[in-house]
Amino acid sequence: MGVNQRAQIVMTDDEVARFVDQSRTLTMATNGPGGFPHLVAMWYGVIDGKIYFETKMKSQKVKNLLRDPKITCMLEAGVTYDELRGVAIEGTAVIIEDPEHPEYWAAAISVFARYNGPYTDEMRPAVEMMMNKRVIVRVDPERVRSWDHRKLGMGAMAAGGSTAAFIGAEG
Repeated sequence: MGVNQRAQIVMTDDEVARFVDQSRTLTMATNGPGGFPHLVAMWYGVIDGKIYFETKMKSQKVKNLLRDPKITCMLEAGVTYDELRGVAIEGTAVIIEDPEHPEYWAAAISVFARYNGPYTDEMRPAVEMMMNKRVIVRVDPERVRSWDHRKLGMGAMAAGGSTAAFIGAEG
């Protein structure tokens, strides 16, 4: 009987939290109107371990979430098999439209600071402009899956194949 490698590569809760905190872009999926997953790359914020993102109220993802609040978010890293790691979060999306809701501005600031640097009160007009006609979406996790192939102890692998020449290349 083979070795269960799945059990070997699961991240601890602390490793998952660190990976989510340190990652830059997530891929999120909602259920599209035709039954196909609607996938988009998103910038996001993190408050108390939960993922938040801002988007236009009229976006396809919000339309999808209003119809069906199920959402999956995935973060990944690694170029070669021995480096692959990631976190997938399945959950329910909560749409926060009210700018007076305490999570609304906290999430907006979290997203802004994550990609622009530390937030100060002087930056409030920039965040207000960013949030024009936008809502906040909070992801309430129901299932978290993780993997970290570095735990397999395989040793470094060289990038190969037809795409290796393009790793790190722009355009």
